[in-house]
Amino acid sequence: MTEQDIEKGRQNAIISYITIFGVIIAYYLNNEEDKKSAFASFHIRQSLGLWLTFFALGYIIGSFNSWLITSSFYLFFAVLFIYGFSNAIGRKAETVPLVGNLYQRIFSNLGN
Repeated sequence: MTEQDIEKGRQNAIISYITIFGVIIAYYLNNEEDKKSAFASFHIRQSLGLWLTFFALGYIIGSFNSWLITSSFYLFFAVLFIYGFSNAIGRKAETVPLVGNLYQRIFSNLGN
């Protein structure tokens, strides 16, 4: 990714981490012909994977009646979201720890 591509897609990359609706908005903004960016596509894939995993696991974790389990779940995802968001702000295309490479493989067709 070039500096020009990163600068062009930085705004969409940041938007993608702001709720699941941000992912949808960033995806459509990134699909405009003159605004297509590999940097934004990378972060859209990362944030989409994080949000879908958060909701899927949150449904399962919500059935436990333990504050220790639920608080550690929220802390884990908060750290992952902050890591991805700070990479988008810092113009870096680094995968989120543990699950980032999986998200890039699963959503590889997204943004191409």
